[in-house]
Amino acid sequence: MQFRMTLFVAACAFFAGIGAHAARSDEPYEDVIRTSAYVAVRDGTKLAVNVYRPAIDGVAVDEKLPVIFSATPYRARYRDESGEIVDMALSDRHGMRSHIAHGYVVVTADIRGKGASFGARRGFQDRTEAMDHYDLIEWAAEQPWSDGNVGMTGCSYLGGATMQAATVAPPHLKAVFVGASDYDKYTFVRRGGIPAQFNTRPDEPLSVDLASVPVDADKDGSQRDAAVAEHAGNTPMAALWYGMPYRDSISEFTGTKFWEEVGPYTYAETLKSSGIAYYFWSTWKDDPAEQVLLAARNLDGRLMMGPGNHCEPPPDMDLGEEARRFFDFHLKGEDTGIESEPRYKWWTLDAPEGEVWKQSDAEPGAGVLRTKLALSQGESGTVASVNDGLLVAKGARKGEDAFRIDYSVGGKEYFPFWPAVLDEKGLTYTSAPLAEDVAMEGYPVVELVVSADREDAPIFVYLEEVAPDGTAENISFGRLLMSHRKLSEPPYDYAGLPWHSGNTADVSPVRPGKIYDITFALTPSAKIFRAGHRIRVSIRGADPRQRNIDEIAAEPAPELTIYTGAKKSAVAIPFVEPPVFVKQQGDSG
Repeated sequence: MQFRMTLFVAACAFFAGIGAHAARSDEPYEDVIRTSAYVAVRDGTKLAVNVYRPAIDGVAVDEKLPVIFSATPYRARYRDESGEIVDMALSDRHGMRSHIAHGYVVVTADIRGKGASFGARRGFQDRTEAMDHYDLIEWAAEQPWSDGNVGMTGCSYLGGATMQAATVAPPHLKAVFVGASDYDKYTFVRRGGIPAQFNTRPDEPLSVDLASVPVDADKDGSQRDAAVAEHAGNTPMAALWYGMPYRDSISEFTGTKFWEEVGPYTYAETLKSSGIAYYFWSTWKDDPAEQVLLAARNLDGRLMMGPGNHCEPPPDMDLGEEARRFFDFHLKGEDTGIESEPRYKWWTLDAPEGEVWKQSDAEPGAGVLRTKLALSQGESGTVASVNDGLLVAKGARKGEDAFRIDYSVGGKEYFPFWPAVLDEKGLTYTSAPLAEDVAMEGYPVVELVVSADREDAPIFVYLEEVAPDGTAENISFGRLLMSHRKLSEPPYDYAGLPWHSGNTADVSPVRPGKIYDITFALTPSAKIFRAGHRIRVSIRGADPRQRNIDEIAAEPAPELTIYTGAKKSAVAIPFVEPPVFVKQQGDSG
């Protein structure tokens, strides 16, 4: 069905509109009425807000409708390079446009310090921004076109904004649909003490915000220009994160323990007692996979995991329709059947056609035992890495493999969401081919016996599947600074995984040459490792997603040594059934 967009600006009563009586039906509303204006929040800062109402024949319907709100730093409404207007609310990649068509008012806003909004950003998703969301949600709930029921949605930063809004529990916020966001900002951004690509890219020039479309009353764009001028006072985001090496670091920009200020888990009691309903979603090939699993686990939320990359909807699902089933139940009180379905549903990578989706009231990997595969001496003959070692279920050969960190891992991709396979840059340990398919579900855990030639060194570990033609694909990964090796009790339910706090008191240098036992979890997945394919563990000291790699590269580079053999280095993989490998020449037993 083709939708029509009608622009309507009220001459006297902003946002009140002119109503058209219409009996509700199952047929979508074809028209949209858009209005925009500045709305002042509690400290007087004016934020640019757009309202999109269902309409009939160019006239907004006069029913009081539920509201879906979303806030963005990426401009809710702007002109692209060709001069065309881009409306976030009119895109259906995540279902916003179809929400309007199905009887919701959609409200979008530029966060303070971005787009056409006034003000300056104190910090990325800080308490100020959270309270801005509170004020806009409550403002929307009180408008004449609203029935007082508000939901919020978004993916990536917009998902984080949604979580931050939930942490302050606006009274009219009933449900949130959160994509690819975090529950613990430190573990997400600075996993293992090492920052990577998320949240660390350079800030956009002010010219980007100047492409924002002015609000309706700002005919000459002068208010937008004045707003953008204030953005020069924004805290630099990359410097904010890089300047806080520890979880309890105090930011020089905010004067607070900022990781804790912006970590949703800090506000767990509010999140749990607010009455807000939670639906989390992400994809297996994306850093936030672990974070949405933890959020659903700790907040009793629903969860969906798809197969793709960052904020990519599942290929066989209308994500907007899935969100509406959730919102229709919680905002409209309609029986959509969603509450009778299992809490968790996820896609299994490389599962046979027709068997990719799985549903359960237990999270992926619940009850699955891990199978330990040991790193071993020997040659697989499959890869030109520093050592080309073996990965074995038994009979691991004792030895040691040393390598110097190779910092020449940089790529040209501006935002590489998933790590590249760079086996030649470090050590590898590769299994024999699998004799039959085997399913993995949950979090792998790596156990390394390792030494370094200096007081600290980063360790990156990747779990790969290797095709018969030698092509490798990353399935799961993790990272840890050796100085962060101490295990601690987590402040929330971390699924029984090894926890490294990152607090100053728990970080200590290593003694050069001393051997340490180090363990950490890799990112979760649900995946079929296919018959004839191999399993590989790849170990490096640098990753192309480290935006600051040129600044941190040491000369000479650190040397790491991995120790192999019985009860030495290994990876524990959550296979649903133990893997069966093709017997190789020279195998015993």
